[in-house]
Amino acid sequence: MWTVLVSLTAINLLVSAIIATQAKIAPSLYQIVLSMLTHPLFLEPFWIRNAEGSAVVESGWHRMSYSYHGYGLFVSAELERIIRKLHNVVGNAVTDNRFIIFGTGATQLLAASVHALSQTNSSSSSPSRLVTSVPYYNMNKDQAEFFNSADLKFEGDASAWKRSERNDNMTQVIEIVTSPNNPDGKLKRAVLDGPNVKYIHDYAYYWPYFSPITHPVDEDLSLFSLSKTTGHAGSRFDWALVKDKAVYEKMKTYIILSTMGVSKDTQLHALQLLKVVIGDGGDEIFSFGYGTLKKRWEILNKIFSMSTRFSLQTIKPQYCNYFKKVREFTPSYAWVKCERPEDKNCYEIFRAVKITGRNGNVFGSEERFVRLSLIRSQDDFDQLIAILKKFVSKEAVVVDSV
Repeated sequence: MWTVLVSLTAINLLVSAIIATQAKIAPSLYQIVLSMLTHPLFLEPFWIRNAEGSAVVESGWHRMSYSYHGYGLFVSAELERIIRKLHNVVGNAVTDNRFIIFGTGATQLLAASVHALSQTNSSSSSPSRLVTSVPYYNMNKDQAEFFNSADLKFEGDASAWKRSERNDNMTQVIEIVTSPNNPDGKLKRAVLDGPNVKYIHDYAYYWPYFSPITHPVDEDLSLFSLSKTTGHAGSRFDWALVKDKAVYEKMKTYIILSTMGVSKDTQLHALQLLKVVIGDGGDEIFSFGYGTLKKRWEILNKIFSMSTRFSLQTIKPQYCNYFKKVREFTPSYAWVKCERPEDKNCYEIFRAVKITGRNGNVFGSEERFVRLSLIRSQDDFDQLIAILKKFVSKEAVVVDSV
């Protein structure tokens, strides 16, 4: 039996084939990718209301060339302009004196960023070390180990590395700072410092739906995602704001050699979506998204407040410059902890009642934690709540009877 692989380009398929045949440890590509899927459908009602304005109609003869204007440009100048305007409207990032590079999803941009920063390690023959804070986004670890680069080694927790004897201020280190963090939604800062440390700041969730916008971030390399901006995960479109030209050029080379840039159809789709978003200053979509998640968190907090067996992450409210008020955090995910000593695997506890989350050990944390997604469709959320209510109420009955 033959399996058909669908790829963005012939180059992409060639690279995938080379990696698959040469990797010492090649875990299933499907297992890695499918484990990431969270289906951010909570914004679907907004796009149904805005179906006409967000629609894209394209003639068959249009956009047939590889590049724009025949000059080897793989980035839409108009889309770049709209992205800069979007950040200015939201106030979540500085775009002045920044290069913007597009990528096919967060996975490609993350790989391009790590590649570019590890390649600047010309003064040392040893590989750069990649670290991040626990709990961390599992793709950071999975990619580093899958590509098995001679220039990079994943070392895990940044705090553990800071305490380690190997932290000699000479070994080149790349720290990934995800803020708000996946899975717990907390705003994070870099743990390490020093001339030997470079940073990748992942701000995929730094939008008014999920977090107060406390300030415009001003970093050397920042990543953002269409998936978490508009909900269109399947479009596979992300962008990076890069300060240093040498890093930008290395990232651009990585993107071109792996996929010859991002699909022009995808860029057109993203352009139309973001035009709708900023049409009213983002008010409709961000108010709708924040309102939806706020209600979901209120329901969830009420349920878990009746439980002594389980607890949720707590984050202090902060002032939001976008909504101009102090507001609660409304993260994409509930980071649930099983409090009983005998409940050693929280994932299995929830799986037994037909709630499928993500095991805490996937994020470098303990198995006493499980991540539950709150950004799926309303039907999915309603089913989750119905099961949780029965589950927690049974626990309360047992406690009362003891």
